[in-house]
Amino acid sequence: MLAIHFGAGNIGRGFIGQLLNQAGFEVCFVDVNPELVDEINKKKQYVVTHASEDQESHLIQGVRAINGKNIEDIAKEIATADLVTTAVGVNILPFIAPAIAQGISQRIRTSPAPLNIIACENAIGGSTQLKEHVFERLEEQDKEKAMTQIGFPDAAVDRIVPLQKNEDMLTVSVEPFFEWVVNESQVAGSIPSIPGVTYVPDLTPYIERKLFTVNTGHAVIAYLGYLLGYNTISEAIQDTFVLENAKEVLSETGQLLQLKHGFDKEKHLAYIHKIIERFKNPYISDEVVRVGRSPIRKLSPHDRLVAPAMELFDYDVTPSHLAKGIASALLFDDPSDAEALELQNYLNQNGLDLTITHFTNIDGEHPLHGLITKEFADLSKMKLRR
Repeated sequence: MLAIHFGAGNIGRGFIGQLLNQAGFEVCFVDVNPELVDEINKKKQYVVTHASEDQESHLIQGVRAINGKNIEDIAKEIATADLVTTAVGVNILPFIAPAIAQGISQRIRTSPAPLNIIACENAIGGSTQLKEHVFERLEEQDKEKAMTQIGFPDAAVDRIVPLQKNEDMLTVSVEPFFEWVVNESQVAGSIPSIPGVTYVPDLTPYIERKLFTVNTGHAVIAYLGYLLGYNTISEAIQDTFVLENAKEVLSETGQLLQLKHGFDKEKHLAYIHKIIERFKNPYISDEVVRVGRSPIRKLSPHDRLVAPAMELFDYDVTPSHLAKGIASALLFDDPSDAEALELQNYLNQNGLDLTITHFTNIDGEHPLHGLITKEFADLSKMKLRR
């Protein structure tokens, strides 16, 4: 069995590539880094090490790679592949679409076998987005066949890869925990057998569970930690103020997930506990400025902070601690982050009320606006004492 995987970075090698290899697939990576491609083709193997006390390691063998600029070579591989996956970042999906479209065109002319293309990106509906980019590049005569023969199942993925520098550029360290959930209703043909992958009929609850727990919690710890002068997530979470507020935030998002999607309360509390312990892992600690970067995106109406806070009002729940998290994001002023600078410039020129509405789309009359304003004032005092 052949799997084509776009993105030979740490997530590609240390998460998706590892699971595909262990499932019996020959993994062919596609990447635009020629040095990385050459190294994979030279060694044809690499090591994945767990970022934990025991440092368990796995040898991934029988892999190869293609330069992402060689569209014809990529298309030829896709034409005969059993699975295609990606881990390139959602913004890169339009750039890999031409090669995928060309591969699909060749495939549907030579084989009736179905093919599934799974975008393993940190985004809602990543595969659906990729499908749109691909279909824009297909000829009309190919689209009808592709609609039934090619599946684009959406996925939710979760595995933390810490910052690292290894002597061997192919060695990658990852946390032991991972989660890969795929929407089985969007699969073309039979469901791919990949141990470690969970197939579900509706992906939305699992995407929101991850987004509103892992991403929300990570962001709040980063912003509060930055405010208090900590450098890393593991340092920040040792602070009682940061830890307790993170727990309260995840209690609020947990309440939303239980009310909206019917998650079992005890099971979700166990999930929150697991996430908190992951954040505490000193072997995967990340810098607060890296986790907190791009605050404008993270403050947008449909992202990890504002979306759950606004939805909780639909269930008559006041998201006091999420409001604190939003306020802490508004105070993020890392000088190396372009979005942080843009946010702070807007704040200085227009004031807090307009800034909240401009970046979060929360109307000045909405009660959440007032909660954020209060928390911003309290946190600003804390910042001055830093």
